[in-house]
Amino acid sequence: ASEGESMVADFALGPHPTIPKGLPVCVAIIDGYGENEYKDEFNAVHSAKTPCFDRLRSDASRFRTVAAHGPAVGLPSMDDMGNSEVGHNALGAGKIYAQGAKLVDLNIKSGQLFQDEGWGYIKSAFATSTLHFIGLLSSGGVHSRYDQLIAMVRRAASDGAKRIRLHVLTDGRDVPDNTGAEYIENLEKDLRELEETIPGDYKIASGGGRMKVTMDRYEADWAMVERGWRAHVLGEAPTTSASAIEAYRALKQGGVSDQNIGPFVVVGADGKPVGAIQDGDAVVISNFRSDRVIEISKAFEYSDFAHFDRVRVPQNLRFVGLMQYDGDLKLPTHFLVPPPAICRTSGEYLARNGLRTFACSETQKFGHVTFFWNGNRSGYFDESLETYVEIPSDNCSFDEKPMMKATEITDAGIAALKSKRFDVCRINYANPDMVGHTGDLQATIAAVEHCDAELGRLLAAVEELGGVFLVTSDHGNADDMVQRAKKTGKAVVDAAGKPLPLTSHTLAPVPVAIGGPGLPAGVSLGGSEKAGLANITATMMNLMGLEAPADYEQSLIAVA
Repeated sequence: ASEGESMVADFALGPHPTIPKGLPVCVAIIDGYGENEYKDEFNAVHSAKTPCFDRLRSDASRFRTVAAHGPAVGLPSMDDMGNSEVGHNALGAGKIYAQGAKLVDLNIKSGQLFQDEGWGYIKSAFATSTLHFIGLLSSGGVHSRYDQLIAMVRRAASDGAKRIRLHVLTDGRDVPDNTGAEYIENLEKDLRELEETIPGDYKIASGGGRMKVTMDRYEADWAMVERGWRAHVLGEAPTTSASAIEAYRALKQGGVSDQNIGPFVVVGADGKPVGAIQDGDAVVISNFRSDRVIEISKAFEYSDFAHFDRVRVPQNLRFVGLMQYDGDLKLPTHFLVPPPAICRTSGEYLARNGLRTFACSETQKFGHVTFFWNGNRSGYFDESLETYVEIPSDNCSFDEKPMMKATEITDAGIAALKSKRFDVCRINYANPDMVGHTGDLQATIAAVEHCDAELGRLLAAVEELGGVFLVTSDHGNADDMVQRAKKTGKAVVDAAGKPLPLTSHTLAPVPVAIGGPGLPAGVSLGGSEKAGLANITATMMNLMGLEAPADYEQSLIAVA
């Protein structure tokens, strides 16, 4: 056999003994939709009117929950919230890979990070130039973690970096809002203590809120990145101050959320910025998650760049990411921790078996149903078999337009199903997650209700075509919209008695529901009580009438 034929044979999937092949299969991911133990008015999933989901829940034999956080998605502990990236990696790959924070932890603990090529690349600048860290100042564990940042700062100082500057982005999304002051003060204290043990010049140089400065994603708002470039690189911002904490407090006036504060620059007694990025400096992006640092990486790395006027581009810069944020774009070229090698994903198996895939979401989650689903891989496995449709997201705070693009996504999904050109249609509804992140409870309830109505429309099309469906989520968010007291679970309120909103993901398990007229009567959901998102991949393949690869996490399909 030729090499090509043996490769196809290597990926061959046999038929499922019970479920027929050839029926239209629809997989719908309701992003940020958990099944939370707290069923009160602050749970938007519980409070919303959801007739479609109520119907799914009512068929107990075809509805269950699975874990979507911690070790189930490759993260270190049960306290680690899942996120859309690791969630879609697991959903697409069918296996659990060490991810994000866990991968960085392993590399820091073993010392491998400081032996590898990426560290060596920046280390050569330590003696004569400034080392800069740019990233989210947070212990949220979704994009970054404070302990990792400070471990790298300390090691850099001990490896000879005499001048270190930090460009900090405040969170208020993956950690409670208004904790920015605590993080900045802790960092300033740690830097002063480091100066006492290893003499050097270590300061915070610039910053801003994560939803206003630097951390745009999917090219939704390049102006955010430009504000970051001006603050971090050029040392320019409307707010300048003698310290980061002073700047933070000034920008917080009027009750602005941590995530939405404007850019700031720290200046010395001479009024000049203390840490603008110069020729020959070294720059580390300290986030491990990729989506919100790809654009700033392009601004640093691409000579041909037209998204905004960079004014001054530092030359001979030693630029690295904590990780490589896009394997296909090789962005950035240099990085400190190599990515998990995610191979033989479901997308590749389907393409090698000649099966046709349709994937669709709006801009905010389009990368999740394509790039992350396919194992952090851009592009197609076989363009003749795969159709990817991106519906442009609104450029606004999503509590203003909680319907987002759910209607357009449903329309595209129904058209794909009715075309009969695809074996599987994969859809992601962004609303519960993106509106949930704003902390606006009423807007999130509206988002969940609209999403439910659109899901109902999508599943009606599956019914009409005699097909099969699988509905799930990637992590919780909309299912808890309030900060809670750890011991009692009661809502935490401010001095005026107003509940404090929760803007982060939750640790809740997520739903899995199957159905459709094409599903044989004796088929139900079973599997281990400890099942997680990676078990859904084999489940999806079974619903397509296929046996799943032997090394995938076990399918949840049970046959009577």
